[in-house]
Amino acid sequence: MNTTETSTVHADRNHAGADAATIAMVDMLELDAEVLGTCVSELTARLDELTDREPRRIVDLGSGTGTGAIALAHRFARAGVTAVDLSPQMLHRLAEKAYALGLSDRVIGVRADLNDGWPALGTIDLVWAAASLHHMATPDRVLAGAFDALRPGGLLALTEMDFFPRFLPDDIGVGRPGLEARIHAALSPAPAVDWTDQLARTGFVLEARRPFSVDLAAPLPPAAARYAEVCLRKLRSHLDEQLPVEDLATLDALLDSEGPHSVLRRDDLTVRTTRTTWAARRP
Repeated sequence: MNTTETSTVHADRNHAGADAATIAMVDMLELDAEVLGTCVSELTARLDELTDREPRRIVDLGSGTGTGAIALAHRFARAGVTAVDLSPQMLHRLAEKAYALGLSDRVIGVRADLNDGWPALGTIDLVWAAASLHHMATPDRVLAGAFDALRPGGLLALTEMDFFPRFLPDDIGVGRPGLEARIHAALSPAPAVDWTDQLARTGFVLEARRPFSVDLAAPLPPAAARYAEVCLRKLRSHLDEQLPVEDLATLDALLDSEGPHSVLRRDDLTVRTTRTTWAARRP
């Protein structure tokens, strides 16, 4: 797609036609925001300290349902935030939230495929990319576009998960504990990408690189159990013959929402993950 389409709060909010994968992703992003909202707030507070002046124009790359865009609009009360995403369903959800929060005059969605090039958004003060850059076919081109769009002194904040969230106690597994560790080992054999060198090659000056851990202990609110179910179901969709049949059967029992072993019925779930943020400035 080479054209850019701007969504408004009056856009059709009918999600008919969305495939199951998109619906599941919307659910996961919304639950992620509900369960891990404090982390986003901490990140935006840190950016407030790093910006050389109050940003007026902010872009959220791969915005999803708008968790980052909304948080940035709350943090920087005088800024306009442009949320860029390819999915109309994600942008419709963003528009709904912005409207409900009275932010529709400052938070807008732009539908664009960043793999086709940087949309015409003008000069930017702050670019936010949270768990999105690794999805790009050519992340170096996306970073170069961000660099060119930023004003001198402007800031890029790039956040990625070091590993997918983990939820289960270590003793789960038929005859062999550590089911969740085996799931992650089967699906994530490579280490997380370190963007430090690529940012430097693009021309950015690194201001900060901050890993931060999430470790939420039981008992957790009901949203955490739903978050665990959605995340584990996503992992299950990518598993075929990578695990023994006993492990797959145990996982399927955990994902049977009506069954006695469902994660929705457990009171011993935790939420554990690590994310890293790079804050880099255009000289």
